[in-house]
Amino acid sequence: MYPGCPPAVPGTYTAAQQSGAGMNEDVKILVVDDDPDVLDMVADFLALNAFCVATARNGAQARSAMADSPAQLVLIDRRMPGEDGLSLARHIRENYPAGIIMLTAADGVVDCVLGLEIGADDYITKPFDLRELCARVRSVLRRISSAAAAIGAGRVRFGRCVLDLGSHRMFDESGAEVPVTAMEFDLLQMFSRQPNRVLSRDAILNGLHHRDAGPFDRSIDLHVARLRKKIEPDAEKPQTLKTVRGAGYIFVPERGT
Repeated sequence: MYPGCPPAVPGTYTAAQQSGAGMNEDVKILVVDDDPDVLDMVADFLALNAFCVATARNGAQARSAMADSPAQLVLIDRRMPGEDGLSLARHIRENYPAGIIMLTAADGVVDCVLGLEIGADDYITKPFDLRELCARVRSVLRRISSAAAAIGAGRVRFGRCVLDLGSHRMFDESGAEVPVTAMEFDLLQMFSRQPNRVLSRDAILNGLHHRDAGPFDRSIDLHVARLRKKIEPDAEKPQTLKTVRGAGYIFVPERGT
């Protein structure tokens, strides 16, 4: 238990009771893990850092907590008895605008890929440094905060869609909204600021996650592939988000935009 933190009660949001902690009561984090030691350690550390934190030990508790009081960010252990982390993450992605960070085993490269494919914003492998986890949490929260990330009311065309930078929303040619995750929005926003410029995977990861790509890090490739299915008329022959072999990706705006 960290000094100044009340015990984390499943389904109940708690935070550090220290003067000047700067708690933001509008930001809630749900931590889901079947290991009580990991659950308490993460919840206590986040509460110490002035986050409102709730805990759940399985998918059922997590679903109930989200239904009662939706969190802005959910940390999910990949492997839990009963409903696994991927199924829970899919449920949250389909029903809530929350950010998702997957907690995976050190050898869980496949788990990381699967998590990103269903819409997780980031992942971290166990065992992890709590300070790094906190940094990842803050990074994802920044991305899902419209007020913090909006850079104006401008709109940028990406293929058959238009990205509204002010509202964090994307629309197709008929005006219907096309859902985008916080990570996808941030990636498109980065491309919009640097059109016709090749961005390497390292540069993208460093800009979004503040870390370099590892030899098996496919997160950017997966996010780009998912975006192409949304914005390109033919995702197999992309014309807007193009691959530059051996270099990275480039955003090619339509002429006149």
